Amino acid sequence: MTLPVGADAWVSICHGYSCVAQAEIVYPAERLGEIRRLLAGANDAAAERERLAEAMGRLYRWAGEQSEVRNDRAGNYADGHVPGKMDCIDHSTSTTRLLNMLENAGMLRWHAVLVPQVRYFLGIFPSHWSAVIEEKDAERNSDANAGESAGENRRFVVDSWFVNNGEPAVILPLADWKKGAGPDV
Repeated sequence: MTLPVGADAWVSICHGYSCVAQAEIVYPAERLGEIRRLLAGANDAAAERERLAEAMGRLYRWAGEQSEVRNDRAGNYADGHVPGKMDCIDHSTSTTRLLNMLENAGMLRWHAVLVPQVRYFLGIFPSHWSAVIEEKDAERNSDANAGESAGENRRFVVDSWFVNNGEPAVILPLADWKKGAGPDV
């Protein structure tokens, strides 16, 4: 479903750990216009990722104006027992929903939204989830990057779990993130 320019959007934002609670957030057309203008200024995939980090921060900040997710802090422990706290499952699910909203509105020119990914502790235990995007630019998939690793090199996590509510999301290459990259929270 495509979101027409000038239309409001509704997105369910998970919180309470493992999406036990949902907040229905309305993103008015005027605010979506801000995001559209921000992302439209990107002239390549790298610039779109930089702007997308800021866009995610704004979308979560606006969600915090309408819900308890305003209390969420980076990681799982800094927010204590406040209502609205979010774990990585809440963030990966909600960020994917927000990315899908942007994609359906035609705001992502250089990336496509993929399903969330998990990284493992000691290679066996799921330890962290994140939303994922992939570059659309086929030219980056050169012969030097041919094969299975080519897709990995074009995939990035969009991880809002690493930051306090309203701050720009952390965007990292998926392969680096799977090896443990990201802020220590």
